[in-house]
Amino acid sequence: MQTIYQKFVSVAEALQGKPLFKRREAQDLSYTDTAELVERLAGVLDAVGVAPGDRVAVQTGKSPESIALYLAVLQVGAIFLPLNPAYTGGEIDYFIGDAAPRLFVCDPAALADHAHRKGPELAILTLGTSGGGSLMERAAMVSPRQGAHEADLDEPAAILYTSGTTGRSKGAILTHRNLASNCEALLSEWRFTADDRLIHALPIFHTHGLFVAANMVLCAGATMLFEEKFDPEVALDLMPEATVLMGVPTFYTRLLKSPRLTREATAGMRLFVSGSAPLLAEDHRAFEERTGHAILERYGMTETCMIASNPYEGARIPGAVGMALPGVSLRVTDRATGAALPGGEIGAVEVKGPNVFKGYWNMPEKTAQEFRADGFFITGDLGQIGPDGYLRIVGRDKDLVISGGFNVYPKEVEEAIDALPGVLESAVIGVRHADFGEGVTAIVVPRPGADLEAAAIVNALEGQLARYKQPKHVVIVGELPRNVMGKVQKAELRRTYADIFTEEPAG
Repeated sequence: MQTIYQKFVSVAEALQGKPLFKRREAQDLSYTDTAELVERLAGVLDAVGVAPGDRVAVQTGKSPESIALYLAVLQVGAIFLPLNPAYTGGEIDYFIGDAAPRLFVCDPAALADHAHRKGPELAILTLGTSGGGSLMERAAMVSPRQGAHEADLDEPAAILYTSGTTGRSKGAILTHRNLASNCEALLSEWRFTADDRLIHALPIFHTHGLFVAANMVLCAGATMLFEEKFDPEVALDLMPEATVLMGVPTFYTRLLKSPRLTREATAGMRLFVSGSAPLLAEDHRAFEERTGHAILERYGMTETCMIASNPYEGARIPGAVGMALPGVSLRVTDRATGAALPGGEIGAVEVKGPNVFKGYWNMPEKTAQEFRADGFFITGDLGQIGPDGYLRIVGRDKDLVISGGFNVYPKEVEEAIDALPGVLESAVIGVRHADFGEGVTAIVVPRPGADLEAAAIVNALEGQLARYKQPKHVVIVGELPRNVMGKVQKAELRRTYADIFTEEPAG
């Protein structure tokens, strides 16, 4: 098995002038252009003292140069640490203090905010989205690095920090084997080849945009139609020359609002993939009706890359994330005992395979807690495997509501609410309740123009759900809080409505 860097080098040698990055408002970059850029950036890393095993933290906007920097870090044997550009100074303090990088690369406009961090142990360079900054200035002057660190597949390649919604962020250590094996599985499962042209509109500080979308293109010899961010009208403009779109659910919600989304507009497309957050079943069905394409949902997380996928050939079922990828073992267990559960029962989703991370950076005790004795990683998700063999995620373990001693799975309640007339979407959380421990609380977004009443929603659920599952309070809001990948932020909702049961419950 080749590492991602090794595979890229072999592909670049074979394809040379083929476009790797195609941009609407800037010059295209070929595989040869990118390979030369990678070697120059690797030369800069050598010059500032980055050695194998060192961390390189990167908080920049999206650009081809940022992806080339990722490859250069792999070339020298260092560990790539991408950071969300939205992180604040305090958050960056934590990441730098925890990971102790040798180099920190930031946007030129942010240099003044970070200059004080520079010292004997930490170099700071800048990189802008248009390719400016001190990193590129130095790259123009150094000698390109020839040759690469001979990385063992089990050496760390990257560290991705989790969101830290229930405590301090954890740095998941991903090895070369994790990245390469997952890329191989996805290339095979999704029939992704050098003939593909991917609309790349995802951020690249996250697993989805970097370790799924970009890695697949780099290793297949495909082309990225490279966009800094997602715009549905631009995506529709690009579809005649594209074959694949990888996105988060909000991409598809926004596309469905455009009258231009038709069978004709998507006729040249081969595959639409959705992940990082649950896709509304209604959006899945509406998209297929409008375009003839069934969106392929998959399931993964920071610590494991991709775990499961709906099939390329076969039924793509709304609300299901499919079956385990080749080489990956998947099971559902009792939350308390870890005993495997029979099909159809809800329990903890656990996974084992070459995709599963090495552990949490500087957290050996936390790492040990998250693995079973037989090597299965406890994902923290709750799910069930149906008679069809498809995995369905019903929520996060931490989002489970225990009301009056009974387990309430938010997904079941959300699906019942979402099916009601006038409802666009909902989020169900548990809120501290004096009598029940937690009270089931539904945050509901109406469809445009719909006039929803909280009491009517509660009444409509009678007879559909057992009494203990029915919301004890319903809140009507304009929208749900989401992170950059489209995932509903339930921790934020729990904070916002923490004292709601001191008021008169709706319904």
